[in-house]
Amino acid sequence: MMDDGKREHITSPDAWIGADIQHDPSWIHQLNASDVAEIDAALAHARRIGARAPFAAVDFPLPRFAVVLDGILDELENGRGFVLIRGIPRHRYTDEECEIVYWGLGTHLGDPVSQNARGHRLGHVRDEGRVLADPNARAYQTSQRMDFHTDLLPVDVLGLFCMRTARSGGASKLTSALTIHNVLREERPDLLEALYGMFHLDWRGEEPEGEQPWFTIPMFSARNGKVTARICSRVYYESAARFGERYRPTAIQREALEAAQEIANRRELMLTMDFQEGDIQLINNHTMMHAREAYEDYDAPARQRHLLRMWIAVSDARRRPLSDALAGRYRWVLQGGIPAKAAATG
Repeated sequence: MMDDGKREHITSPDAWIGADIQHDPSWIHQLNASDVAEIDAALAHARRIGARAPFAAVDFPLPRFAVVLDGILDELENGRGFVLIRGIPRHRYTDEECEIVYWGLGTHLGDPVSQNARGHRLGHVRDEGRVLADPNARAYQTSQRMDFHTDLLPVDVLGLFCMRTARSGGASKLTSALTIHNVLREERPDLLEALYGMFHLDWRGEEPEGEQPWFTIPMFSARNGKVTARICSRVYYESAARFGERYRPTAIQREALEAAQEIANRRELMLTMDFQEGDIQLINNHTMMHAREAYEDYDAPARQRHLLRMWIAVSDARRRPLSDALAGRYRWVLQGGIPAKAAATG
């Protein structure tokens, strides 16, 4: 904190203002013909040896484009904190080939880990007919609007590959959590301090065997001068009360969470992107908050909105330093993500 008692104003590139970059194409990495040819060759190699996810990076050789991906990882960790890769020829690939390409590219960034109790390292984001009112449902399993949030575990990189878009809606939105931190510092420093306190959240049925069905972490924390955010969708806080009233957010915690959402949704602060088929969105899960608009899908299952998702753990040398308060949560990342439960597989 500063001498006046305020937290430091964050000036790093990941504390951006949406209005400043909404129409700046530099956050879109447009693939060129050489990039696509190399990805095609890597796909052909993977298919020739019978590789199916999960497989190692060596099975998806990218002698030149791996260097590009390393630069993209640097942008995620030390730059704005997000990148959209555009230009993968989705129309030429089957669904299975899309999975191979996406997994192959992801393994050059880090280690994809399990993102749910089904043990999925390559996940599928689509409407499963579930609703947020179900305390054991994850928001990505619905077609409903999603609050601005970071994902359940403090995994380093979140990736989405767009296989098919919805009939309407479903726009992706990003807001810098560090910009929210700066706004709260100026407008409501009391609420900012509240977010540095400990909050109870519901695992919503994804807790590993032997773990309590809730967990407790701060929404903001810092290590080596770098601030990390862990602000989740509001349903995760409210449903924690099903385990006892003491786990319900306090009045000031609820006010702080509402303020964070209000700031995240300010039109001038957020960035909005509509996915095209073949797009890959990569974001830093420690500094960016993401949201999604509700969507209306096609009736035919083969045309319905379908994204592939990865949670990627990057090397210790590259990832953001995390506070001791998050070490218990990151332990699950180091152990491979959310362990699979026999009753949840399928």
